[in-house]
Amino acid sequence: MKLPNPSVAELWANFVKKHPDLEHTPQPNHFYFCDNAHDANTCAELVVKKIKQATAPSVWWYVHHNKPMPNVGDLFIVTDWDGVAKAVIELTNIQQVSFNKVDAAFAHAEGEGDKSLAYWRKVHKAYYQREMEVAGASFNENMLISCERFRTVFVG
Repeated sequence: MKLPNPSVAELWANFVKKHPDLEHTPQPNHFYFCDNAHDANTCAELVVKKIKQATAPSVWWYVHHNKPMPNVGDLFIVTDWDGVAKAVIELTNIQQVSFNKVDAAFAHAEGEGDKSLAYWRKVHKAYYQREMEVAGASFNENMLISCERFRTVFVG
């Protein structure tokens, strides 16, 4: 298993210095968005600039990987593709919505591409197809998406 980049612990320590009430809070999980370097790095920069304020993993992903669903108030450390920590985010709203019911406001909050619903549907459908195909599963327009809104609370 690959060890986290030292920047993850450093960013968390710097965040806790500014929020001493969290000094006994365990370091949150860290992750990068997407499944390729270009998109992961672009999304990390959008988070740093506070343009990207939402993400949309499939509920299938949580079930398939036996991961618990996140909760409002959870903190995460966003990294770039290479694992370099960029920001701490806090989940502010979570709704499970079928893919075909995700709306334009949510697509805009994701902050990617031209921020349109058409763009969101195109790139997310392709992403879900790629992630599911590897496991022998199939995308469908009624599958549940975890529409997760967040705010960037610290930039390293």
